[in-house]
Amino acid sequence: MEQAKLVRYALDQRIAHGLVVGQTVHDLDSELWARPRIGAAVASLEEVELLAPCQPTKIVGIGRNYAAHAAERGAEVPSEPLIFLEPPSAIVGPEAAIVYPDHLSQQVEHEAELAVVIGRRARQVGREEALDFVWGYTCANDITARDLQRSDGQWTRAKGFDTSCPLGPWIVRDLDVSDLRIRCLVNGDVRQDGRTRDMIFPVAELVAYVTAVMTLEPGDVILTGTPSGVGPLLPGDRVAVEIEGIGVLQNEVKRCG
Repeated sequence: MEQAKLVRYALDQRIAHGLVVGQTVHDLDSELWARPRIGAAVASLEEVELLAPCQPTKIVGIGRNYAAHAAERGAEVPSEPLIFLEPPSAIVGPEAAIVYPDHLSQQVEHEAELAVVIGRRARQVGREEALDFVWGYTCANDITARDLQRSDGQWTRAKGFDTSCPLGPWIVRDLDVSDLRIRCLVNGDVRQDGRTRDMIFPVAELVAYVTAVMTLEPGDVILTGTPSGVGPLLPGDRVAVEIEGIGVLQNEVKRCG
């Protein structure tokens, strides 16, 4: 049987979590972030609006976690994970607009990333048990205002503006993420094409490192870094993040207002 995928969706002015099997959305017949059980069929995928699949209390980004990306930025490879925070207000779902912040930036770039979704409260977790705290994985696009990243000396504005963190389209469980293909396409042209095996710090090490600093709650997200090939986005562009075993996250870039 095909593995069910966790979605958050809107239908008839109702927002709910559900499980997708094939092209059908089902009720989630279990507590959120527990082992999922499939309930009654609700609607087809075409009939619902998919939203970002989780609502984290925090998004933890990981900088320069691929050596080739560090090199293209002219930056050193960090000796330990380089972490930063993004606000939940940055999140949008699949097919939602990425609003180009032209009142702030003139250099906005895509960053395709594997996103880790935490499934239970995690504090000072050891690397050996870290994956037990992961509920699943989804696609992310860590949109970055590169000129602000250079000028500010820290990354809050560059990576925290509204709509800068598309997530989705769903969360997949029980996936070996040690060697997955991850791509970014802009208007159908491949911009990034990497593999998760090239992460400097793998998922278990990231979970352990982050939870030594802060408590992660169910639904919180760790963005695991981006492969090389980051590049510009402009209003009118259609950008897709595609991760093997998960799916495709698509968004359109639009102007403010």
